Amino acid sequence: MPTPSAASLLGLVVPPDARSLGLAARLLAQGELVAMPTETVYGLAADATQPDAVGKIFAAKGRPNDHPVIVHLLPDADLSVWAAQVPATARALAAAFWPGPLTMILPRALVSRMP
Repeated sequence: MPTPSAASLLGLVVPPDARSLGLAARLLAQGELVAMPTETVYGLAADATQPDAVGKIFAAKGRPNDHPVIVHLLPDADLSVWAAQVPATARALAAAFWPGPLTMILPRALVSRMP
């Protein structure tokens, strides 16, 4: 499949309004990638519960399979679904600072525990 040109992708850049956020949510649910701004850079997003979708991030970026990716969670997400071990201090930090720009690095849970 040929790589799309920047000009062909320009029409896919949309303002962050309710319509475009709905489109992004539908694309993610279908296992597609979505580019989105973060506090510092633009990132590629995929539904972390869909291994094939996450694989598309690795393919699109040419990322080695042994390089981890970031998983963004809702403030009330069950951390134990995503992390093998969640210390009490991690839970306290999440309760105090999420939502917000707090990053935690925790050992990954087994895939079979993912929703």
